[in-house]
Amino acid sequence: MREIIAILRGITPSEALGVTHALIEAGITKIEVPLNSPDPLDSIAAIVAEFGTHAQIGAGTVLDAGQVPSLAATGARLAVSPDCNPEVIRAARAAGLLSYPGVFTPTEAFTAIRAGATGLKLFPAFKMGVDGLRAMRAVLPPDMPIYAVGGVGPEDFATWRSAGAAGFGLGTALYAPGMAAADVGARARDAVAAWDACA
Repeated sequence: MREIIAILRGITPSEALGVTHALIEAGITKIEVPLNSPDPLDSIAAIVAEFGTHAQIGAGTVLDAGQVPSLAATGARLAVSPDCNPEVIRAARAAGLLSYPGVFTPTEAFTAIRAGATGLKLFPAFKMGVDGLRAMRAVLPPDMPIYAVGGVGPEDFATWRSAGAAGFGLGTALYAPGMAAADVGARARDAVAAWDACA
């Protein structure tokens, strides 16, 4: 599985299935709908029902443990956050979800790991840079995956992977509200090609 998480911020339920189909067809099979999108749980439930056996689907911008039960009820498998909240991490793991909290410092990273995080979302990655990731990677458990998110695009994959990134979260590099599914698919194919070139 390619470690690229598509971030569909702002997507509507009516767009969700077409865009998701385009992403999966291109080879991206980790997809999140941020909870600050229109009717996000409706989109997530529809995507899970249609594509849940072909992809890992979940929510982004999960900020409160109280959001986890309704997310889990959709059949989602991912809970992604911009921050490191141990309560959210523990709630997600207890509900059987994979948890990817946002971190920016070693303190936040180790807090997330101790709370049971599945992987770490380095956010905003462009502010830390590859040198910062390389330094953090040196002290973190080698089997803890780090996803670079924020200001990182397919053209940067090789550099970030050489510094220790296990994967990436792509937002506007893949999708912007109102974008046609065919255009999302074209961007997704470019991202997949960049991933495969440095795999």
